[in-house]
Amino acid sequence: MIRLRQPLNYYQEKYGTLQYALNKLYLLMEKQHNRGQEGAGIACVRLSAEPGDEYMFRERAAGTSAITEIFNKVYEQQARTSEPSARRTETLPPFIGELYMGHLRYSTTGKSGLDYIHPFLRRNNWRAKNLALCGNFNLTNVDEIFRRIVAHGQHPRKYADTHILLEQVGHRLDREVERVFNICMAEGRTGLDLTHAIEARMDIANVLRTSSTLWDGGYVMCGVTGSGESFALRDPWGIRTAFWYQDDEILVLASERPVIQTVLNVPFESIHELQPGQALLTSQDGSIRLEQINAPQPLKPCSFERIYFSRGSDKDIYEERKQLGRRLVDQILPAVDYDIEHTVVSYIPNTAEVAFFGLVEGLDIYLNGLKRDRLRKLVHEQGSEQEIEHILSMRVRSEKVAIKDIKLRTFIAEGNSRADLAAHVYDVTYGSLEAGVDNLVIIDDSIVRGTTLRQSIIRILDRLHPRRMIIVSSAPQIRYPDYYGIDMSSMDQFIAFKAALALLEERGMGSIVRQVYEKIKAANGCTDENYVKEIYAPFSDEEISAKIAELLTPEGITTPVTLIFQTVEGLHRSCPNHPGDWYFTGDYPTPGGLRMLNRAFMAYVEEEMNL
Repeated sequence: MIRLRQPLNYYQEKYGTLQYALNKLYLLMEKQHNRGQEGAGIACVRLSAEPGDEYMFRERAAGTSAITEIFNKVYEQQARTSEPSARRTETLPPFIGELYMGHLRYSTTGKSGLDYIHPFLRRNNWRAKNLALCGNFNLTNVDEIFRRIVAHGQHPRKYADTHILLEQVGHRLDREVERVFNICMAEGRTGLDLTHAIEARMDIANVLRTSSTLWDGGYVMCGVTGSGESFALRDPWGIRTAFWYQDDEILVLASERPVIQTVLNVPFESIHELQPGQALLTSQDGSIRLEQINAPQPLKPCSFERIYFSRGSDKDIYEERKQLGRRLVDQILPAVDYDIEHTVVSYIPNTAEVAFFGLVEGLDIYLNGLKRDRLRKLVHEQGSEQEIEHILSMRVRSEKVAIKDIKLRTFIAEGNSRADLAAHVYDVTYGSLEAGVDNLVIIDDSIVRGTTLRQSIIRILDRLHPRRMIIVSSAPQIRYPDYYGIDMSSMDQFIAFKAALALLEERGMGSIVRQVYEKIKAANGCTDENYVKEIYAPFSDEEISAKIAELLTPEGITTPVTLIFQTVEGLHRSCPNHPGDWYFTGDYPTPGGLRMLNRAFMAYVEEEMNL
């Protein structure tokens, strides 16, 4: 979100263009185009429009090239306007204004298409009642919110969280405008004087307080009105993040800090984090204020976002990912019999690269201690120069072993062909290790489903014939679904869950699944206790890891495969300010998350057992 804080002609004179904010928006969006995005949208509000002139613009597009498509279209429209001038409002081209909002869609529901791409727009012939809404969020109690707004007489167009929230916030915005309207009418105001008086007295904080009381989940919700107010609201648990920067010229808010640093060329220290339950509000006149909308709850910012989804160029995230790699050393050393000289270390491209750097640093620390001890021993034994040279030459051997070679194209749908192609998504650097002699340690950011490991990575790495293959995850075992933003919502997709079920069956303990189901069913899914933890309770982390390795090792692989996962303790020590760990522990921060887990488990059991 961008809010200009000076008149439009200021930017035309200083920067030579009226597209200053639009250009910044483009850069901000491209910088956050990390992975998986399937659409994008932008909105713009012009404050200086006269009655009869458009003042609120929106453009959306689907597909991975949506950003380019949107901005090409906008710039082409603007190019058709001759000699635009901020001093002549009627000549201003579309998407020139003081307030901008942009969004990149990453589906967390499986729904796709233009109808689900933000921003969402609610039109009205009163400027202050026009609303554009976007956000990074998943709410766990959409059904409850839906029932509430229907009870108020509303009729939402779609049963989708964004459409429902648009109607809910829009309803409260209508009530706020009407509240101020009655005050201004009592003062005898009419015409544009009435319009301007209403817009000057709007209290968006009141709109948010009356709208968000029911919201359960992780969110950063952003909105703009046709009269030029804007807001960004963070959930009270701090699950989702937002950062903002302001100076005399501009206010910028984004979901990630480094994009603001890069696009505006400002230091780390000048960027602020929006706090849990807090809203950043801008008035029509450009004034900015922070308000506490909802009381902060126990802090649970998402740690998996730090591991996997967020940009690694953030100062804190970069160090955290390195720490995740360092904290794996104590588990890796016994897996390779402490034989550093015959171990090659690498990573699975590309998000595991920073954790790999940390892992190498940790192994370097261990190796330096080993060298020191051996040299001390040689001094006492009067060792030879050759022995000393050998010790000094010891190093951690790191190579780029795995290469992301091609993308799997979904148009190849036939089973055998697709499986063969999947096996070659990755390639290897031949000659990077000595066959039958060297161990291979290769790190990934996380292991969720394990599909790529089984179909491609393990098969292709086996061609190098390492003595043993140790696959390392910088994240702990992912055991539970997420309902706050990442697309991991069902039970049976997790390889850790499949491994636990397999162990239960092997050891004659399969009845535990039915017992857990009955406990949840007896409580109608509304229990404050996570009974699904009982599926994992009989087994150690190491037992589950060993079973995962067995399940993911394809037939015909000759190399012994070991899987090592980050510990939950190691996660918290690496990311001390982001304790949200429900993926790994099942400790959901909100009641809605636990209810969704119960429903997912019940659905799984009912389908598997035909109940």
